[in-house]
Amino acid sequence: MSERIPIFELPLVCLPSEQVPLHIFEPRYQAMTAHCLSEDLPFGIVLRDDDGARSVGCLVRIEEILERFEDGRSNIMGRGTEPFTVLDRIETGEWPEAEIETIGTDDPTDEGPDAEAARETFASIAERATGERPEPAEMDGVTAYEIASRIELPVETKQALLERRDEAERMTLLANALKALQRAIDQAEQASERAKSNGSASTNGSSPHP
Repeated sequence: MSERIPIFELPLVCLPSEQVPLHIFEPRYQAMTAHCLSEDLPFGIVLRDDDGARSVGCLVRIEEILERFEDGRSNIMGRGTEPFTVLDRIETGEWPEAEIETIGTDDPTDEGPDAEAARETFASIAERATGERPEPAEMDGVTAYEIASRIELPVETKQALLERRDEAERMTLLANALKALQRAIDQAEQASERAKSNGSASTNGSSPHP
């Protein structure tokens, strides 16, 4: 069943369960968020980049007004709830809208063979970044969306996750993306160590002359 919702087209992707901070400054979007707050309605976020606007986005509910400014601007915190497909875009009203259809939720427990690898790789990256490894109980049963919302991933990867309708497919995609991120971190650390080593050699006068 279709419905009409206010919509943002932005250079970002919001996933279900993900928090997203937004700075609202255009008058039409100020009016839009005021409407959503007063009527307790969600709005949609759809990725728009150089390739145009995507057809799959995510519903978002405003959780908190972080800051209000005298000129009407505000900082808000939203949270993604569920994905949708855009059926039609509407630009005739006070703010941008879209006719959308929410996408049915699949069974998140049918997570496939790559779920454990995705969780393990995420835990390893988190430990390297913070010095603390997530507790096993904290990772037990977390979905691909929940893992992806806790780490910085390319918008293309997040959009692909949003468009997948099967949790096993999302976990496979996420596991591969996290392994690629882990390799990039390894390479960056190795390059940093080489740079330190070269600098030390130069300081000690042992580097070759040009």
